[in-house]
Amino acid sequence: MLSWLNGLIDLPWWGYIVVTLVLTHITIASVTIFLHRHQAHRALDLHAIPSHFFRFWLWLTTGMVTKEWAAIHRKHHARCETEEDPHSPQVLGIKKVFFEGAELYRAESKNRETMEKFGHGTPDDWLERNLYAKRSVWGVVTMAVLDLLLFGANGIWMWAVQMLWIPVTAAGIINGIGHYWGYRNFENEDASRNIVPWGILIGGEELHNNHHTFGTSAKLSNKAWEFDIGWMYIRILELLGLAKVRRVAPSVREVAPKPQADFDTLQAIIANRYEIASAYARQLKATVAGELEQLREHAPHISQFQFNPKRAMKRWLKQDRKDTPLADQAKLDALLAESKVLDTVYNMRQELTALWERSSSSKEQLLKQLQDWCARAEASGIEALRDFSLRLRGVALA
Repeated sequence: MLSWLNGLIDLPWWGYIVVTLVLTHITIASVTIFLHRHQAHRALDLHAIPSHFFRFWLWLTTGMVTKEWAAIHRKHHARCETEEDPHSPQVLGIKKVFFEGAELYRAESKNRETMEKFGHGTPDDWLERNLYAKRSVWGVVTMAVLDLLLFGANGIWMWAVQMLWIPVTAAGIINGIGHYWGYRNFENEDASRNIVPWGILIGGEELHNNHHTFGTSAKLSNKAWEFDIGWMYIRILELLGLAKVRRVAPSVREVAPKPQADFDTLQAIIANRYEIASAYARQLKATVAGELEQLREHAPHISQFQFNPKRAMKRWLKQDRKDTPLADQAKLDALLAESKVLDTVYNMRQELTALWERSSSSKEQLLKQLQDWCARAEASGIEALRDFSLRLRGVALA
């Protein structure tokens, strides 16, 4: 009787913890590789072997339906931070999304309009129709039975952890904290954040700001020090002939500055607009800090501003003005009025926006704007702005 209570596999106490972590890690790998990057965003193609394995494993450990997950996630991107976003902490509040993320998912999965509009292209074979979608509860029940048979009484808490893993990490941490706390590499149009150091536990999904900036990229890391373990698994699958990467984020390379920006330069800037905006803020950072220090000495009244000018300018230089809240725009204008240098640096950054926002301008007109921008930047008398313009004339698509 006692042997049956211990299950077919008897482990030391730490062995059960290790096995549980391995099982939950397979689940998060299945979510990030299959559901997220393959199904929702079509960033890679998967061979039938890993594709069927991931579907089967998710049926056992989550009971989630591929079409529902992909549709809800696509709607999240299309309606991000609006009233129609299925799980935005900016709209619903962080407590609601963190603690009730799974309930929000289930509620949205019953929205037929969401399924019809955003659920296209997901599996529709016999297994999906008759087992995975129709009998989703059978999977988690099967997992419970297997855990009890293999690990005995310990299988109860191991199964509970498996069932809670995705609601906590994906619905709570990624959908909640990933749009509320963390750092931003790119000032894109939503509130997405990168969270560290959860990479191994969340499969690379913690690099959420990177993902929302380059939504169809199979690789979520952007900086050299960021680690995307999901991308490592994809590369291994690719080497084994079991996956094919379709898209990654565009990258920019620098060559010797051209005498004048040309159409290739313009194309590289448009394709890498978020990287260009981030690079601009980095290169002008010291100039802005120096100017703010001079203002603090010669215009002491700026210390009365109800915000940190240095921190605020770091953020505003990365943003298009339309993405800066109205309350912040008033603070920004008050600060720019104090300094011609800050005003020039900020407005030159905003002029770059015209190169990549949708407009009726022709390619020829945009190129003329870019060439004029470079000429004025290099004649501005601001050394960092001149250096950035030279870099800009030397960018090319990698």
